[in-house]
Amino acid sequence: MEYTKSKKYDKKFIMNNMMGPNSIKMLEELLWDIQLKPDMRVIDLGCGKGLTSIFLAKEFGVQVFATDLWITATENYNRFQSLNLENQIIPIYANALEMPYANGFFDAVISVDSYHYFGRDDQYMDAGLALLLKKDGIIVLAIPGLKEDIHDSVPEEMTLYWDAEDIDTWHSCQWWRELLGKSQEIEIESIKEMQGFEECWSDWLLCENEYAISDRAAMEAGAGKYMNLIFILASRK
Repeated sequence: MEYTKSKKYDKKFIMNNMMGPNSIKMLEELLWDIQLKPDMRVIDLGCGKGLTSIFLAKEFGVQVFATDLWITATENYNRFQSLNLENQIIPIYANALEMPYANGFFDAVISVDSYHYFGRDDQYMDAGLALLLKKDGIIVLAIPGLKEDIHDSVPEEMTLYWDAEDIDTWHSCQWWRELLGKSQEIEIESIKEMQGFEECWSDWLLCENEYAISDRAAMEAGAGKYMNLIFILASRK
């Protein structure tokens, strides 16, 4: 895939603020056929250091609520302010399980490389997240996954760095289809493998983040052949 939008961004800035596989490239692929409009309110759920929020604001002109539990609102605000985006991106420090937003407030939920941490409970979508959306609002997710569920016999390559708790967050497209298919609040439009797995992971493994360095052993041993990135698109009924 040709990442024409992502290539416009400063490579050093991206590498310094990554918290996993290249989230800007993942987001560009997610939104390839989706048109966000400037009058939309969008929650960037699990935004990390705000790379995806910056991309959403600059490329689509939407109002972004950059929500994360691991990175403080002040740290993200300072980053957004340095790019003159402080009036367009609102940093929020919040738990995805206890979000401080009104029902029906958002036009879209975007979540890149985070939903698998908190969204595996089959009640989460209907009890919380879907309610934040307006009718016909969209949910767009990118999550690390597996080509097939292998939890009954985890390959040795995957255990070189990741423990059972880590691996339990990764599942197949079919697993996610069955889980989200239980929802009474959303309509699933698409669940499929993404094209950018190798490139997004390669970018991550090249950066000097301590977690990226730790991930190298498993990926160099061949763990990647069991893995993928998963695209999920749904809408509020």
